[in-house]
Amino acid sequence: RVQLVESGGDSVEVGGSLRLSCVASGFAHNEYRMAWFRQFPEKEREGVAVVDSVGKIEYAKAVVGRFTISKDNAKNTLYLQMISLKPEDTAMYYCAADYGALGTPLIPIAYEYWGQGTPVTVSS
Repeated sequence: RVQLVESGGDSVEVGGSLRLSCVASGFAHNEYRMAWFRQFPEKEREGVAVVDSVGKIEYAKAVVGRFTISKDNAKNTLYLQMISLKPEDTAMYYCAADYGALGTPLIPIAYEYWGQGTPVTVSS
């Protein structure tokens, strides 16, 4: 069965860096698009970054130039490298996956499988 497990969330100071990981099992990476979302309290989940099954990548405007999404297919692991972190990046970060060869949607309804989230807090 499909499972996604995130890790790497932490509390860091403004301007710091973090690397989030999402270990996937139960499916082949080359058949799925995979994405990172984040959610603030009382807010809807918003897309952060996505990579589809053929390697196309898209980023949310708020993180372009600071975040990098990547995959290690041998380890079935999705990564989100974050630099120059800001207080507004504070959120629960979720890994998501959906079957499909093409397309890079950053909307929650486009994804069937979700991890439980890993928290990121950015402060002075």
